[in-house]
Amino acid sequence: MLPLRSRSSNVAGALLSGAIVVVFCGILLWHDPRVFWNDDYQLSVLPVFADMARSWSEGHWPILSPYSWVCGNLAGEFQYGVFSLFVNAVILLVWKFSLTFSQQAGAVSTAHLFVLAAGAFLLARDRQLSLSLSIFVALVAGLNGWIICWGATDWFGALGAFTWLPWAWWSAERAVKFAAAGLTEGRASAALVGGHARNFGVRIARFASAAVWPAPFVYLLVTGGFPYTVLMLLLLIAWLSVRSLMETRNVLSIVPLLVGVGLGFGLSAPAWLALLDLIQGSAREAQSAAAHWQWRVPPGALPGLVLPSWTVRWTEFSPGLAPHSATELACGLVAPAAVVAGVIAGGRSFVRQIKWDLVLLFCALLLSMLPTAGLFRWSFRWLPFFHLVLAICAAEALQSLSDSQRGTASAAAAVILVALTAIAMAIFGTQGPYAFPLVWIYTALALLWLFLEFFLRDRARSSIRSSIPAGITFFALLATYLCIPTNCGVPTYNFSRELLSPGPLDPTRLYLGIYPWTELTYCTAYKPQPVGQILRPGNAPMWAGLRFINGYSPIRAAGVAREFATSTHGEINPGAGSYLLNSEAGGDGELALLGVDGIVVAREAELAPQPASEWELVVSTDEGQVFHRRGPPIGRVRSLTSIRSRPDASFAPATITRINDSRTYVEADVSVPDGTRPALLAFSRPYFRGYQARLGAQKLAVMSYRGLFPMVELPPGSRGRLILTYRPSWLVWGGVSVAVCAAMLAVGLVLMMWFRAFLDLPIARSRV
Repeated sequence: MLPLRSRSSNVAGALLSGAIVVVFCGILLWHDPRVFWNDDYQLSVLPVFADMARSWSEGHWPILSPYSWVCGNLAGEFQYGVFSLFVNAVILLVWKFSLTFSQQAGAVSTAHLFVLAAGAFLLARDRQLSLSLSIFVALVAGLNGWIICWGATDWFGALGAFTWLPWAWWSAERAVKFAAAGLTEGRASAALVGGHARNFGVRIARFASAAVWPAPFVYLLVTGGFPYTVLMLLLLIAWLSVRSLMETRNVLSIVPLLVGVGLGFGLSAPAWLALLDLIQGSAREAQSAAAHWQWRVPPGALPGLVLPSWTVRWTEFSPGLAPHSATELACGLVAPAAVVAGVIAGGRSFVRQIKWDLVLLFCALLLSMLPTAGLFRWSFRWLPFFHLVLAICAAEALQSLSDSQRGTASAAAAVILVALTAIAMAIFGTQGPYAFPLVWIYTALALLWLFLEFFLRDRARSSIRSSIPAGITFFALLATYLCIPTNCGVPTYNFSRELLSPGPLDPTRLYLGIYPWTELTYCTAYKPQPVGQILRPGNAPMWAGLRFINGYSPIRAAGVAREFATSTHGEINPGAGSYLLNSEAGGDGELALLGVDGIVVAREAELAPQPASEWELVVSTDEGQVFHRRGPPIGRVRSLTSIRSRPDASFAPATITRINDSRTYVEADVSVPDGTRPALLAFSRPYFRGYQARLGAQKLAVMSYRGLFPMVELPPGSRGRLILTYRPSWLVWGGVSVAVCAAMLAVGLVLMMWFRAFLDLPIARSRV
């Protein structure tokens, strides 16, 4: 165990690392208050977080949302971290304050960046790196180009999951070290406290306590909401296992690690089981093969590790190549220079020292450059893992070099690398639009680093000198984000706080929105004025608690997403939209079956629901028009006398009263007339596998209409309280897994405390 002073310094260093990252984020917010407020964060993530906070205030776990059919299954969407205790805690805390949308996004991202930096610091310290070098690792891990430009400002799920990768790595290495120490102790030390039985008990306690470490962090990583980070974790576990087996030649050295990782996956079972269930038959399964070749790191972009303004052609969101600056490769100049200096100055001894880290670094870089397969796309998402490994390799290089070489060689390497990259820019025309003044700033920082290394060579100033790499990294990354836009060209939208108000729409109605492609029509490049008050694109209806068919969903698991050919951003296919409004908007049409009694049509669409006698225009603005079906809103539970899918059947009209429509269940008193005809009840909510129905003690079958909404058939003469509940098998078995793994984790914690007490015994302290 670490001495108390070491543990205290580690905690203080972790907090300091997180605080530096918070200051960095504060400077970015001062420079641009909307820096964390882009694209998916606006259309998808933040509205869902608002709905999650609302769900908790209503006393419900936010598994489903009633405010979108396309994105109704929040748990299955995975990216929102529904099952992460940390994500939910941050959301509840942030939503206690009256903040603007951009401030909420900044607060949520900054909280995760703080924890990410703290974990990277502890990972570095556990590798016996100095305090200053551990802070350097934390800065690269938490502020590198991919994390800032994508994870913290756009794809929050990537940040929510990667926040815990350094923690999972730190705990996994502790598990391996703890197990290896137990194997090397031998029987002699344990025999001091009595026999083989006691020796076996001590070993079991040691292995159990070692397995405890990874479990909570693996759980937090998996539930964070990004499948790519799960792949990173699996690669990391495989790498640690192979390394341990090669070093110890004993399979028992990895047993605690694998058990701990298994417990973590067991604790997170509801999250990944929901994803696996919802992905089946979803639109995501049919994604274009071209997506697997997009957003790969081209080999020609690698000089961007030195100068992020380096601009070459990347394959972005479209199949064609486009010039793109290497902002995602930004790592603060020091890391690549230190690795180059370590390899040159340290030679073979340095390479042998960190050979395993270099293998992992190469694997992460290679994976970021290769095309993807299956359900995964855009392999540049491996870059944050690459940056973390690169920072560790660089810190090892800085610490392994002799005192005379430690900073001087790295600083000299930085000067040479910047100069060579700048010359290459001029020769090959890769400077891009952001080279000035960034190249000059990086040149000045490299020269300043070299000057300080010479100026602070004496031992009296060694503490200041050891902090130079972290300082240069901080200012290099800050200069990068002040000179190069952090949103990488993704669209942004001018959403105002007025979206928290439902008006002029009606919260009691279910709307279908018909609007053109959001990112090509309503982003600030085309419409700088506030937008969305009528249209509510993506998940924007969730802010005000409005019920829409539309919603932002990369998975598009709901049947309505396939039926209406919705895009990821929530738009209805133009052809499908025209057909629905012209042929299916009548009283006996498909929209009425779903319960749609409101239509929002963008000005660009130039459509109106037919027949006109069924609808009335209630709002008309420059943004669009709102139509309401004449009469009161359609009930959320209805008795149907006929349905298209069963043209030869007729049903008795049932009486429905006292409806309680909640997020995951619906209750209603029903009464079916006596006779020979059953009643058919339709529920105006999206259908997902897992609905169950009961009438009193009687279990009823739940059907769906073409996978769009659930239906229940009631026998003639049925009376009582009908309950429709969303209780999928993944939630049941996931809950069982959580209970079992939590019990095992509790046992491990007890054994850990017992083992620590054993280590404190005088007879044990002298040998163990």
